Amino acid sequence: MSKTQIKEENILIARRVPPGDKWRLVANEPDGQVHPTLTDTLEAYMTKTGFRGEYRLAPLKSELYAVSTKEEKIEEPKPQRYSIYGEY
Repeated sequence: MSKTQIKEENILIARRVPPGDKWRLVANEPDGQVHPTLTDTLEAYMTKTGFRGEYRLAPLKSELYAVSTKEEKIEEPKPQRYSIYGEY
């Protein structure tokens, strides 16, 4: 019998450009376009990559991540059987 587990990977996509709420895509660093808002940054990333999914903001680190999810199968070990109980 197997179960599935969802594994998440955070992919850094943008960093905040101080001051304020301006962002630059990591792919365009160091001198790429600075987007005036977080929404504009997300729109630019979605247009560029076609990614449709969830995002994670790390405000204390000034970083924005795309969350990639993948389903993995987990094989459960077979239960141990004992002959003294007549199980085989």
